[in-house]
Amino acid sequence: MIKDLDIHVAGAAVMSGSRAYKQYITPNDGELARRLRAAGLVFMGKTNTPEFGLTPYTEPVATGIARNPWNTAYSTGGSSGGSAAAVAAGIVPLATASDGGGSIRIPASCCGLFGLKPTRGRVPLGGLRVEGWAGAVVEHCVTRSVRDSAALLDLLHGAHNGYGHLPPPKTTFMEAVNAQAMPKLKIGYTLQHPLGIALDRESINAVMHAASLLRNLGHTVEEIALPYEKRDIVDNFTPVVFGETANTLREMSNYLGREATVGDVELNTWLIGRLGHSFTAQQYAAARAGWNGLGEKMVQLHQTYDLWLSPTLGARPIKIGALQNSAAENAALRAVKQLGLTGLAAKTNLIEKIAIKLLEYIPYTTVANMTGQPSATVPLYWTDKENLPIGIMFTAPMCQEETLFRIAAQLERTQPWFDKVPM
Repeated sequence: MIKDLDIHVAGAAVMSGSRAYKQYITPNDGELARRLRAAGLVFMGKTNTPEFGLTPYTEPVATGIARNPWNTAYSTGGSSGGSAAAVAAGIVPLATASDGGGSIRIPASCCGLFGLKPTRGRVPLGGLRVEGWAGAVVEHCVTRSVRDSAALLDLLHGAHNGYGHLPPPKTTFMEAVNAQAMPKLKIGYTLQHPLGIALDRESINAVMHAASLLRNLGHTVEEIALPYEKRDIVDNFTPVVFGETANTLREMSNYLGREATVGDVELNTWLIGRLGHSFTAQQYAAARAGWNGLGEKMVQLHQTYDLWLSPTLGARPIKIGALQNSAAENAALRAVKQLGLTGLAAKTNLIEKIAIKLLEYIPYTTVANMTGQPSATVPLYWTDKENLPIGIMFTAPMCQEETLFRIAAQLERTQPWFDKVPM
């Protein structure tokens, strides 16, 4: 199945979770669809996504709620929530997914799946552009097995129109999965929450369980300090997302043949886009420079450690609606919209506060999008009370997807999860 966000499949709609595009039918396959067809995959349909992939939950007004097969009162995560629900429910063995701030790994964690975000530029995007969200967005898939993820990446990777010239993998990714000999790795794990709040106990349990398995397999596993600060993600990630959303609304205006209005999109999308206009070019450039600074911090970490291990999320899967705006937030946002006070919204940090609420839930995943590194979530732990999956996440140096596939496959052989399915 194909995630309905910027993946162009000839003759199919591309709504991107927005009612403004409900009539749009793409005339041609994008590069990703062409590679999928050439590989012999059969397209069964499109999967649900939040509007323009902006939230770590999948509850768009246009197409409704994606529900977690493990417990339908809970969220699938986002933005590839529909893809994760389809795979976890057993509808298909794999579905495409994209990741601009964690959108492969977040829903894979929530739905008990394996999800790998490749290195920036490893896989072409599915639409008409070669780069999304200043390079943060990467395409791949969610799967039940490590094998299927590796098999698809073997079929999809490679440069397109001059973009994505990365060093080729030393072997096929499938060979990395099947390799029985595994080098002993040095792994640093983190239990600090970047925003300075308490980490969910179940997230801690999931990491400690993984650390125990890894030590039993002969790897060196050490607790380390968090390799970055709150401001690295809050100050440098959100301005880029806001600016990119403003451009998304500009593109919508071009498509509609008129200026896009708040009636065309959800309230948060509109105000995030409007707030994107309040940032200067210098502020956008400073935020991107912050991405490079974060990359240097991760380079320093990997001089000592082969992999960085963290929770995938800051908490267990949330209930449907848990991250939606409160009544008070909606009232304040409507007042800003009606009065046209986007400047006031910036001064009072109204939308930034909503963004921070989301980043409290996803404090780890955005790092690899900013730095470009490959990162993967592995389903090794389920909560006792709710029987909900909680993923743990490995992040590797640039172009080291083979290492992620090898460690994930070793853990899958040690604690198989393929037959653990929702009932």
